[in-house]
Amino acid sequence: MKKYYLFFLLAVATNLTAQTTDTLTILSTIEEINVTATLKQPTDNHVKLTQESLNENNTGQNLPYLLSATPSLVVMSDDGLGIGYTYFRIRGTDHTRINMTINDVPLNDSESQTVFWVNMTDMASSMSSLDVQRGVGTSTNGSASFGASVNMQTLQTNQTPTNNKVQIAFNGGMYNTFREMINADITLPQNMYFQARFSKVNSDGYLERAFSDLYSYHTALGYNGKKTKLNLSLFGGKEKTYMAWDGVTHEQLKENRRYNPAGEYTDDNGNTAYYDNQTDNYTQLHTQLHLTQRITKQWWLNAALHYTHGNGYYEQYKADKKFSDYGLSSYTNQQGETIKKSDFIRQKHLYNHFYGTVISAKYISEPIDLQIGGAANHYIGHHYGTIIYLRDSLYPYNLPHNYEYYRSIGKKIDANIYAKTNWRIIHRAEEKLTLYADMQYRHVNYIIDGINDEDLQPIPVNETFHFFNPKAGLSYRNQEHQTYFNFAIANREPSRQNYTEAGINDIPQSERLYDYELGYTYTHPRFHIGINLYYMDYDNQLVLTGKYSDTGAYLTRNVKDSYRTGAEITAGIHIINKPIKNTHHIKFDWEGNITLSRNRILNYTDWIDLNNENWEWLRQEEINFGNVNIAFSPSITATSIFTLDLAGLTTTLQTNFVSKQYLDNTMSEEASLKAYSTTNLNIQYELPLPNNWPSIALRCQINNLFNAKYEANGGNYMCMFTDGSKYYSPWYYTQAGINLHGGFIITF
Repeated sequence: MKKYYLFFLLAVATNLTAQTTDTLTILSTIEEINVTATLKQPTDNHVKLTQESLNENNTGQNLPYLLSATPSLVVMSDDGLGIGYTYFRIRGTDHTRINMTINDVPLNDSESQTVFWVNMTDMASSMSSLDVQRGVGTSTNGSASFGASVNMQTLQTNQTPTNNKVQIAFNGGMYNTFREMINADITLPQNMYFQARFSKVNSDGYLERAFSDLYSYHTALGYNGKKTKLNLSLFGGKEKTYMAWDGVTHEQLKENRRYNPAGEYTDDNGNTAYYDNQTDNYTQLHTQLHLTQRITKQWWLNAALHYTHGNGYYEQYKADKKFSDYGLSSYTNQQGETIKKSDFIRQKHLYNHFYGTVISAKYISEPIDLQIGGAANHYIGHHYGTIIYLRDSLYPYNLPHNYEYYRSIGKKIDANIYAKTNWRIIHRAEEKLTLYADMQYRHVNYIIDGINDEDLQPIPVNETFHFFNPKAGLSYRNQEHQTYFNFAIANREPSRQNYTEAGINDIPQSERLYDYELGYTYTHPRFHIGINLYYMDYDNQLVLTGKYSDTGAYLTRNVKDSYRTGAEITAGIHIINKPIKNTHHIKFDWEGNITLSRNRILNYTDWIDLNNENWEWLRQEEINFGNVNIAFSPSITATSIFTLDLAGLTTTLQTNFVSKQYLDNTMSEEASLKAYSTTNLNIQYELPLPNNWPSIALRCQINNLFNAKYEANGGNYMCMFTDGSKYYSPWYYTQAGINLHGGFIITF
């Protein structure tokens, strides 16, 4: 594909609440400084959620499920309920390629480039706001945004002291799912404040044995002065989850949709058994110190120091594995037989540190806004594996206690500097015509030294990347109408998994994206409608192959030419909005969005295993599949939401639709996910209590109301035979049918 085609194509939903604040308003309210706010594009295809809207449906599911109404977003989980390991994709781009920050500090793990939500369950209860930006967006800290960016805020930004508030929440539901939360916001003397939250979430999971035992916390001590803001935040959590990442075959789906093969082995009596500690265990702590200092009426400074520490392991029973897989020798028994295999229990450990600084200076005036800044971060990650059990009691060689069979260390330096500006060209107070520009330089040095966990071979990686990421845009606003065009270039380095799981033919390379966004919105007191057309042109995109490592990680490979293009359309209407009997009000609203997209690889080739008729592996052959759809990229996603609000009773009916997806890039019907639709019903009622009483809200959530049988994720193994036939072996991750949850929230 040529890199600078201006494609003004199809369409996707734009959140119409995203309007630029007038300059005069900014200047008149400059006392209220957002500690970590960054200068945004004048008009963006993004969705901004407040704490209240983010937690309307919060019954303990991980954050991606609370974002399920976002245009172009598809969510899935390993356990089928969204309590354990949870993932999401936006515009077909998976979570490892979505930039996520919390208070402008990178949240993606530096090596895997993902966020494990189980490490910080129920974090939504501590968020003051969340912004989902589709496309490249503005310069961000951490890895580049290749499909979207998610910016989360926990900091208190209002200057006026708030009333003390204590909130207690509880809900329970099917599959022994329970969430308990207590949250306190306390105003202290001398413009000080204190925040604290603790959450506990437990579930058996929809899949068999896919339990989750999670807790998280958030504390903050802050000072809000007229010219100075200071905030010290500590948050984190601990998780223990039973593995559910192996998936099930089509035949197993028919027999038992809840079947989970993880930990399965045959005991001494020949019976099928399951290892009860086939679990993932991890603890993570984040520490952040934020300072905002107003220098003049138009200049202020933001600065932050941060440190994250993680420590944990997962434990697996591995049946019938070769001794050589763990650096051990086979042996000959008394009968003269060569014994090459046995059953093992292994642990894979990760111990890491991530620290750095973020700094920016902002200038705001009537004609122009300017922001300059940068960040420098350092990551150190220790990886090692141990054998804690060997089933073969006759093994003749001395095996040390907690025998270590691999160890490696990853080190990453990630630094960037940027400058961005908004120039209000005409009608500056109303921001009718605004030009936006953003330039970023990013430096990455990534080193891996040691032994790979898969093949026990050295993995010497020492790569340095220099990325220049320019962005520009033009917007026009006239009363109810708003239109914009943005162009951006983004570059991204490979992840650890790209290096360690790469085949000999698939040495990973950095990627480049050229992103074009054209949008229009119309806002009326009774309704709104918006359309965003995007064209994302990739050079060396790392696409999902449908293959997974034995740890459940998605495997990828570079493809030279590929693109994603689509139309995101959003709309909403106030159907009823009128008072009833002078004391109550009735509101009935509808909102929805639909994404129509095309996601293609041009001239796709892949290396495929070739076997003979006896299933004996011969070699790998490179096969050309031509122009194909990109795996895990549905051509249609849609959301419909009806909301009825009457006398303290709020009822929301949300339906999500996802069209067919391919499990790999061969476009085979044998390796695809069927289209599916799910509907959730949320009912909340606030008891009519006297004003001096605590408020009590009752909540009922019914997920998958119509009990749809569906799979939201999966994978596939494909091989060929010498006679030219092909063999497909897909597997799936089943999601829960109808499940009911109920609870209450008490606010003092």
